[in-house]
Amino acid sequence: MDPVDVRCAQRARERVSLHEVAWQPYRLPHPFVLLLLVIAMFGVTFATSAGAADAAPTARRAAQLTYMVRQDCGSCHGMTLAGGLGPALVPAALKGKPAAYIKQVILYGNKNTAMPGWSPLLSEADAEWIAERLLTGFPDGR
Repeated sequence: MDPVDVRCAQRARERVSLHEVAWQPYRLPHPFVLLLLVIAMFGVTFATSAGAADAAPTARRAAQLTYMVRQDCGSCHGMTLAGGLGPALVPAALKGKPAAYIKQVILYGNKNTAMPGWSPLLSEADAEWIAERLLTGFPDGR
């Protein structure tokens, strides 16, 4: 047999058909690698969620939130937040209501009222900041 034919025959035996490759079972990475990936995913998730919830808004974001409350919330609750179509949002009117309750109303609205939920526009940290400011007296925003 010619040496060229021998090499061709060897190569033909070494080649794996596409059909054979397609039916091979999938091999998972080493369990240690999977464990490291899972730990990394949880670490990133925890770091971003913990950092976002604890961080106070920047001065620019605080100014945006103040403007939003004065303009958007003020359109129903009065420009001074002393009441209008909606109830007053001054500290005396909110006395006894926890910040967590106010935050939920800001984010998800109040059923059977005209109060909409603002969760598409506000993060939980934003709503918490607004709720705390409403309980202590909202800044003027000028």
